[in-house]
Amino acid sequence: MQGLEEVDVLKTMMSSVFKEIVTEYKTISKEWFSLKEAAEYIGVSPNTLAKYREMGLKVFVVEGVSRVSRKEIDRFLETHSN
Repeated sequence: MQGLEEVDVLKTMMSSVFKEIVTEYKTISKEWFSLKEAAEYIGVSPNTLAKYREMGLKVFVVEGVSRVSRKEIDRFLETHSN
């Protein structure tokens, strides 16, 4: 019976890893982010993202919907990194 339990644990672990890989791929391949997603993408709080907007990060707003392009985030970080 121990072998079956080990198989179940392994299946659970593999499923979890697969879900993480899929989530990471979706984030990496995504072209446009909501403000929350943009903050998560670069690993900062929404308040820090707001400061970045004040520093020149371009956010596109159409009919009240805000989006930030991945390319703009990468450009901004490259420009403002030491």
